[in-house]
Order: sequence, then C-alpha cells, then structure tokens
Amino acid sequence: MDPTLLSVIMVVVLLGAIVLRAPIGLAMGLVGAAGYAALSSTAGLQAYIASAWPDRFLSYELAIVPLFILMGNLATRTGISAALFSASNAWIGHFRGGLAMASVAGCAMFGAISGSSIATASTMARVALPEMRKHKYSDALASGCLAAGGTLGILIPPSIVLIIYALLTEQNIVKLFLAATLPGLLAIVGFLITIAIYVRLYPEEGPSQEPASMRTRIRSLGDVWHIVGIFVVVLGGIYGGFFTPAEGASVGVVLTALAGFVARQLTLEAVITSLIDTAAASAMIFVIIFGADLFNVAMALSRMPTALADWFIAADIAPMVVLLCIVVFYLVMGCVMDSLSMILLTVPVFFPTVMSLDFGLMPEQQAIWFGILTLVVVEVGMITPPVGMNLFIISAIAKDIPTRQIFRGTIPFVIAELVRIVLLISFPWLSYWLVSVWN
Repeated sequence: MDPTLLSVIMVVVLLGAIVLRAPIGLAMGLVGAAGYAALSSTAGLQAYIASAWPDRFLSYELAIVPLFILMGNLATRTGISAALFSASNAWIGHFRGGLAMASVAGCAMFGAISGSSIATASTMARVALPEMRKHKYSDALASGCLAAGGTLGILIPPSIVLIIYALLTEQNIVKLFLAATLPGLLAIVGFLITIAIYVRLYPEEGPSQEPASMRTRIRSLGDVWHIVGIFVVVLGGIYGGFFTPAEGASVGVVLTALAGFVARQLTLEAVITSLIDTAAASAMIFVIIFGADLFNVAMALSRMPTALADWFIAADIAPMVVLLCIVVFYLVMGCVMDSLSMILLTVPVFFPTVMSLDFGLMPEQQAIWFGILTLVVVEVGMITPPVGMNLFIISAIAKDIPTRQIFRGTIPFVIAELVRIVLLISFPWLSYWLVSVWN
C-alpha cells in the first residue's frame, strides 16, 4: 500500500476511535503499531518497542513530569489554595466582581505551583465557588471565571504540557518556561479586564463587598509568603542556572512538603494519597506518550509530515495562512479532545511544517513562538464545549449549577483568549522577548 494513503487511513481510524471515546493512549498505540508493522515489519515493530520503551521512560527530562505532578498534589493538600484566595480577596475582593478577580489571581498563583489545569480548576473551585455564591455572584460568572482561571495552570510555568512540547521538539525547557511568562501575564490581565467589563454590563452578577482592613490584608500576606518563596526558589533557581528543571522540581517537592508539615496541614495519609495520585496521573501520561510515540514514528515512516511540509512550500501558500489553518484546527479539535493528547498527536506533524515556512524569525524563535501559540490555543479547548475538561471539573464540583450556565459563563473568557491569540500571532516577539533578554 502507498505510505501516504496508509498514513491517511491511520489518521481516519484514530479519529474514529477518539469519537467512539476509546482511551486515547491505547488508540494511538494500536493504530501506530499496526501502521509501523505495515510500513516496516512485525520484527521491526518488536525491535522498536524493545528499545524505545527504556529509552523513552528512563530519560532524565521525563522525570520532570511526575515531580511537578507530585508538587501540585502536595500543594493541593496543604491549604495553599485557601490561603491564596484569601490573600487575593483581602486586596481586591471589595471591587465589583472582586471575588471573581481574586479567584483568577488565586488560580494564577496556584498554577505556578501545580503546573496542571485540572488541579488548579478543581482545587480553587472548592475554595472560591462557595464564597462567590455566598456573596450572591451569579452561577455563570462564578463558574466561568474558575473554569477560565484553571487554564492558567498549563501556561504559568511550570507547565506539564510545555514540558511535553519541549521533549517532542527538542527545545530548551527553561527557555520555554521563560517564554510562557509574558503570555501568561497577558492571560491574567485579559481575564481581569473581562470580569471588569462583565460586571459593568451586568452589575447584579458580581456585587461588591465591604473592603478588608489593612491589618487583615497584611496578615493575609503572611499566610502566603512561603508560597511566593517556593515559586521564587524553584523558577529563580532554574532560570539562574543553579539547578536543572528536574532538580528544580525536586526542590519544589521538598519545599512544598516542608511548608505543609510546618503548617501542620500535611499528614502522612495526605502524603501517601499524593504519591498514589501522582503515580496514577504519571502512568496515564506515560501511556499516552508511548502510544503517541508509536503513532508518530509510524507517521514518520510514511513520510507524511515531510510530504505535508513540501506540499505547502510547493503550493506557495502564505505562511500566515498555513498558521491560521493550524490554529483553527486546534480550536475545533479542542472541543472534542484533551490538551495533552492533542499536543502529542499533532505537534510531530505540524512542527516540521511550521519550521519549514519563513516567518522572518530565527529557528529557535520560531519554535518557541509556535510552542507558546499552540499552548494558548490548546488552553482554549479546556473551556470550550462539549469536551472542555475544566467545564466538567466545575460541573462535577457544583452539581446544582446547570451546564448551560457554566457554558454561558465561559463565553466572555473565550473571547478574551481569542484576542490574546490574535496578539500572539500579530506580535511574535511577545513569545520570545524574555528569552532574548535572558540570553
């Protein structure tokens, strides 16, 4: 069979399996294995699995993933989320829509510790949602700001998805972390502006409250100093070259555990539960990674990514048109697919295509720009129906809030995200400026 035709059949079968809700890691693995055997041989497939399994999972870089997951799980069980929300609320909660703004600020700070969108959304929702409903915030605004704020977990460094992108494209993890900082700040500002506009149009949905005393505000800062310290030590140490990302993640785990023990909020049972949850999440991610690896190697054997890049070059299509098509594809697929699976499935195909086009950037700048843009677009998929993961998280926590209200509440934030995507496409330097300064 023609390799190109086989690659098309593989993609169609995989998409069909996804529609039928087959486990994504298993689907990619089986389709990839069948394609590899057809393009090479069964013996070749067996030899590849025998060598690729230890090479992939014993890599030093991949150790970062379970370490940051463990750091996030420990943070979830140490009362950090409540302290972050209380501190944010003390300083900005008295504004109209202030509790929603405090929720976004809390999500941003918690995301800097956890690196996970789902963990950020679920943890902050348990703390902030009851408080907002108590102060008569509408269900739409309360759930929408938390679903959107949760997406900051995969953008604000450290980011699990960004680590996977770095491994797939052989980019520097530290530079990608640094590059995500400015777009992450843009997201926070965009969400805060969105809330401010929303409550101006619908003042009854985000009422103001009595301002906290200065004493309360100062005391709230005392409750979060250790969180800021962990963030500064981990990321400052990584950016400053004092330790590698894996070492930084290890330091973060130790500091988070120590903070929990000192505050007497981390028990032995909580540590064991965190370890079990980390093992389960890491196993799921590793299965997806290995399945994607099989699928992508089979696609590489078919030479489909190279043929796709050559076709775009020969067709003389404007590079920006190609990029916009990829962005639209991500936005559509984000409605039916989770972020990690989408990154693993598409980046090995799209990355060579984008890198073959001339955007007037240096190769490293272009790789970083595409990575951050991809991350932001995938992030939108976390809050778009019908399969936006954060929407399901909020719905599971607040079972009495109608799903349509959650969907309605996320619409303003989706619009804000689309504006940010336009800015990142129009001004690529937003993605790599800090990297150029750091270099």
